[in-house]
Amino acid sequence: MKYAPLGSSQLEVSRLCLGTMMFGDQTAMAEAREIVAHASGHGVNFVDTADVYTKGASETMLGEVLKDQRHDWVVATKLGNKMSERVNEAKYSRTWILREADASLKRLQMDHIDILYFHRDYNGMDLEEPLRAVGALIDSGKVRYWGVSNFRGWRIAEIVRVAQQLGVPKPVVCQPYYNLLNRMPEVEIMPACHHYGIGVVPYSPVARGVLTGKYLPGQAPQEGTRAARGDRRMAETEFREESLVIAQKLQAHAQGKGVSLAQFATAWVLAHRAVSSVIAGPRTLAQWQDYLPALDCTITAQDEALVDSYVRPGHPSTPGYTDPAYPLHARVN
Repeated sequence: MKYAPLGSSQLEVSRLCLGTMMFGDQTAMAEAREIVAHASGHGVNFVDTADVYTKGASETMLGEVLKDQRHDWVVATKLGNKMSERVNEAKYSRTWILREADASLKRLQMDHIDILYFHRDYNGMDLEEPLRAVGALIDSGKVRYWGVSNFRGWRIAEIVRVAQQLGVPKPVVCQPYYNLLNRMPEVEIMPACHHYGIGVVPYSPVARGVLTGKYLPGQAPQEGTRAARGDRRMAETEFREESLVIAQKLQAHAQGKGVSLAQFATAWVLAHRAVSSVIAGPRTLAQWQDYLPALDCTITAQDEALVDSYVRPGHPSTPGYTDPAYPLHARVN
């Protein structure tokens, strides 16, 4: 296994991070144990979850699996998304952050969280209150580091500024949605992180499954797949005919290199100079095992040029690419 520091911090993490979004949902306990054991046996020390993943079930399962090996892992979790219909059980009030951090620790069966992410930004949200709260968690020893996920570039710059103003440690990591079908983070997010010494740990290097090659142009998705379930975020972003065509072309190229499309796509993300690690979120042990060869896949100048010819740097693969979970500010009132 290869390791890298998270930005300018001295915390080193494996270049592959085990994503556990499926734990407690489509991945049962026995398979989760096998995945974690395999990851640990291959030197992986970085694992990612969130409170909202199956409303706490992912954290609960992960905590049970890791309880005898806590210090072998850098454990990251997130908060900020809605956990119930009750008032104040979402977003970033001081009350909710402190309460939900304790709830995550209880589910994880741990006395501290290595990295606590703000899972998403909210348009117009004031940053001082959540930063004071995360500062209190760090001072108490319940949280070691913190980061942001799904924040735009200017908000990353602003949150660093406010943290410095308040005397709170700056974020060590940013978790954007970045892959070769969505290169928009290259415009502002990646440069901001590089400038401020923030490690980048992208999620979904395989574009929610499109970059596995399993979806074919002009054909309905197979039953049981994310696309077949009508996932709205997927439908409005990478599940477009143009993207499926690109995936098939790149699959042929990857096969010529002796790797799968998923391995090629993961290696391509890892090749970015700002990326510390990449999140691989398997449902099965076989899916997890398929990610590992990406670490030995070298992305050449010819590979970069080919990807650039299909998806221009800084652009998405198709026009109209808008994630409905993260809307833009309205142009007019």
